[in-house]
Amino acid sequence: MGNSLQDKLKPLRDRIDSLDQQILQLFNQRAQTALEVGKVKEEFDVDGPILKPEREAMVIRRLQTLNQGPVTQEAVDAVWTQIISTCRGLESALTVAFLGPQGSFSEQAALEHFGHAVTRLRCDSFDEVFRAVEAGQADVGMVPVENSTEGAINRTLDLLLNSPLKVLGERSIKIHHNLMTKSGTLDGITRVMAHPQALAQCQAWLTQHRPDLARDAASSNGEAARIASLDPTVAAIAGETAAHAWDLQIVHAGIQDDPQNRTRFLSVGAIETLPTGNDKTSIILAVPNRSGAVYEMLSPLATNGVSMTRLESRPARTGQWEYYFYVDLLGHRDEPAVAQALAELKQQVAFFKVLGSYPRQ
Repeated sequence: MGNSLQDKLKPLRDRIDSLDQQILQLFNQRAQTALEVGKVKEEFDVDGPILKPEREAMVIRRLQTLNQGPVTQEAVDAVWTQIISTCRGLESALTVAFLGPQGSFSEQAALEHFGHAVTRLRCDSFDEVFRAVEAGQADVGMVPVENSTEGAINRTLDLLLNSPLKVLGERSIKIHHNLMTKSGTLDGITRVMAHPQALAQCQAWLTQHRPDLARDAASSNGEAARIASLDPTVAAIAGETAAHAWDLQIVHAGIQDDPQNRTRFLSVGAIETLPTGNDKTSIILAVPNRSGAVYEMLSPLATNGVSMTRLESRPARTGQWEYYFYVDLLGHRDEPAVAQALAELKQQVAFFKVLGSYPRQ
């Protein structure tokens, strides 16, 4: 055996080739087993959704528990999400609705959450996402609900209030905003376009570096990128995926004001998600407009030992200074402590709605 670089690399590369072959064989065995699961369901006439959020979450968590590295837990999640997506897609393609067009952060969140083996339904607005799922044009939808810089996405909160859809899962992604143009420069650029949330998340940078540019809202960052690909006077703020999708060049990268900028997305659909042992429950409440009402509203959570991770208020639009409260709790609605707290809440509030229980990310 020689001591050259190639001599030392060859046995390692041969081992990688052998391991890849084994992985491929096991992958196909897993896919075949998933198809057999589908046949058993047909045999017993089980007419349920192809998507099982609790089962998929438990599979990935179990593997993360077994993982000893050097592969990261995030990598385990990403790889097995795609494996599960591919196996699921062999049985039936999942249609996912999200705010488009191509290259939006909503698309990124949808693919990170459901994998790439899905049918993508790009929508012009959050309203269209909800309508598509409610009408059966899509199995599930993915919508942003809050941003670490700008707070709640109010339109999503309003839609959750009035929609029969349930929350099935959550996905938090890092948001890196980039200023991009067709030419790769800002020569001749007169305005910058993005979703209003993205413009707000980059306002300090824009004010400091390019206060001369007019700021125009677009229905999504992907739509802003599409417009910039056609109009040489427009710069778009969007993610790197949008730059590739619309053949744009990044002029300035990472222009978000908060380097830790993240957006939390919710998946919505008509599925009842079963407990996994590590879940959240989202609810909407309203109380009479009187002193101490909010304190009394929250007391069942404390007395039953249920932790609250988020409390967001939204005007009820009655003209009486009344509010809806959006609350995230730790635990599944079927767990005894949570179930008891919810039962007590329902008895004492003016409005009560469970948006859903779902695996905690």
